[in-house]
Amino acid sequence: MSNKTITQALQKITSGTAKVLSEKELTEKLALNRPLRIKLGVDPTAPDIHLGHTVAIEKLRQFQELGHTAVLLIGDFTATIGDPTGRSTARPPITREEVLENAKTYTEQAFKILDPQKTEVVYNGDWFRKMTYEEILKLNSRVTLQQMLQREDFKNRIADSTEVRLHEIQYPIMQGWDSVMVKADVELGGTDQLFNNLVGRDMQKEQGMPQQVVILMPLLEGLDGTKKMSKSSHNYIGVSEPATAMIDKIMGISDELMLKYYTMLLGQTCDTNQDPREAKRELARRIATRYHNAEAAEQAIQISIERSSGNIAAGATQISITSLPHNPTLLTLTSHIFKETFKINKSNSEIKKQSIIPGAIQINGNKLTEPNSTITPQPNDILRLSKKHIVKFIP
Repeated sequence: MSNKTITQALQKITSGTAKVLSEKELTEKLALNRPLRIKLGVDPTAPDIHLGHTVAIEKLRQFQELGHTAVLLIGDFTATIGDPTGRSTARPPITREEVLENAKTYTEQAFKILDPQKTEVVYNGDWFRKMTYEEILKLNSRVTLQQMLQREDFKNRIADSTEVRLHEIQYPIMQGWDSVMVKADVELGGTDQLFNNLVGRDMQKEQGMPQQVVILMPLLEGLDGTKKMSKSSHNYIGVSEPATAMIDKIMGISDELMLKYYTMLLGQTCDTNQDPREAKRELARRIATRYHNAEAAEQAIQISIERSSGNIAAGATQISITSLPHNPTLLTLTSHIFKETFKINKSNSEIKKQSIIPGAIQINGNKLTEPNSTITPQPNDILRLSKKHIVKFIP
């Protein structure tokens, strides 16, 4: 590989990253003229992922395009313990059966970005479940308690007199050992994974192996442009969401956040000479195409355009009146439609607080604000639960 080619590869790899430890080492590894092993470890503690999870996967794809080996490590063992990173309490336990079921969905979603034919999928339970207690003790002897307690989350919890369980201290050690077992040249992770990634370097050094380069990706801001994207903050875009929901959410973000999404989610730069709204629409189109297809994305774009011009019925989901509860109140009808039509589970208090009381629910343009009022939908009535959830009643 020529110096020019290495420079070009380095520029592509480091684009959009938060930190690389170190660029000098990465340059040396690229100069080896062999496919590097790029590790990304994931603990599938939930079946669905959102775009925040895909930032590191996108970077893994870029390595694939440069001819390197993507190693997607499924933490079927570590997920049952739970990564303590950023946690103020220990995570609730999850069974291996749940993890394996989640892993199926996770990999399906990840392969919408990665080339499955060029991805090596490994499970860390394959080695951890074979280890004897003596081997575990020897592994623990490689680190000190003082090292583990340097973690900010552990220090904070101890300072607050909040318990730190011993199994949580094992987590960084196990993640580090994963890097040894897969012979990682590079490990990808979020900025909150620095401590765990550095343990991997230490473990490899102990084994007499070349140390992995650590590439940290910034944490993706959610739709509010402030907090990290997460389901708990209700500021996320799910990978499995309908194309129309993806389009609507992206069209509502700020222009500044749009530029970050281009870089972090697509690995591209936004044409700043383009009209911001058109640029945002193109971003939405590309993301919806990636997770659905070009036809679904274009259809969703057209629905978005129609809605923005005042046609709220555009793309409305049709519901037969015969499928509704008998003599429903506004609250029971809304709950039924959210759950049965849009597969969204909301409590009655959430529906009242977030939808009914603020006046977000409308039928034929008229606001409905009385939760216990009886509502009798008629054919062709348009019920709007939110900007993204609109239904049309049919016989």
